[in-house]
Amino acid sequence: MSLFDKFIGATIPLVPKPIVRRIAAPYIAGETVNEQVATIKDINAQGFMAATAILGEFVTQRSESEEAVQQYEEVLAAIAEQDLDSNIHIKLTHLGLQLDKEFCCENVQRLLEVAGKYDNFVRIDMEDSPTTDDTFDIFFRLNEKFDNVGCVVQACLRRTLSDVRRLTETQANVRLCKGIYIEPREIAYLDREEVRTSYVALLEELLTGGCYVGIATHDEWLVSEAFRIVDRLGLDAWRYEFQMLHGVGAELRRVIIGKGHRLRVAVPFGPMWYAYSVRRLRKNPRIARYVLQAMFRW
Repeated sequence: MSLFDKFIGATIPLVPKPIVRRIAAPYIAGETVNEQVATIKDINAQGFMAATAILGEFVTQRSESEEAVQQYEEVLAAIAEQDLDSNIHIKLTHLGLQLDKEFCCENVQRLLEVAGKYDNFVRIDMEDSPTTDDTFDIFFRLNEKFDNVGCVVQACLRRTLSDVRRLTETQANVRLCKGIYIEPREIAYLDREEVRTSYVALLEELLTGGCYVGIATHDEWLVSEAFRIVDRLGLDAWRYEFQMLHGVGAELRRVIIGKGHRLRVAVPFGPMWYAYSVRRLRKNPRIARYVLQAMFRW
């Protein structure tokens, strides 16, 4: 990260909270379960599936993780009661990974058991590189016991091809994304075209290996490449899905479902929206610049 990018990241906490809220509003489904339910209903009515998460990460106390598990149980119950087409995705640092790995694993297992009762699904998100090994370890352990758990791989990481080959051995349910975390060159591709090339190669590897893949991208070129691969392999629509963030790429979404593909929209929510947004902006200086520019426009 350049000195200028570090400077941009350091100034984000100085941005007034209302401006950060205005920037974040299109991407977050509110603060409460009721707001989240209303957003998912609207998404489902437009013909899209949904995936929801409670905003939070890097907790410092067990009680915070225990509270998050209880909140996720409420979310799963609300999804079932309202007959919504939505699963959930979780961050392991929200469920205590950095406090106690076994404690975290037990929390995830509890959610998988509750989700299973509702015939629902839990995806374990991938976070920054220091957590990658522990995240895969927990996923593979739970994947042996549960059929309603999935994981995420990031095309920007140099290690991901070997991770994908391990995932294809169990035909895991995998979301493929570019990756948003700022990582050093020795472990990550930093060039945009290198990341794109990696993404296409990984997608081919996952689909030919029999994995169910969540093709998570807002990059129209990658969407076209995914169309090509799916068509060449002659895959039925239930073998994969496209995934996009709430508030991003509305026109591209319509193109995707208009061609007969399925698409899932990610709708995070929760009272921790501000802390989450600031952390994300500090990790992504390019977007942070837009926020600072907005501060001087409004």
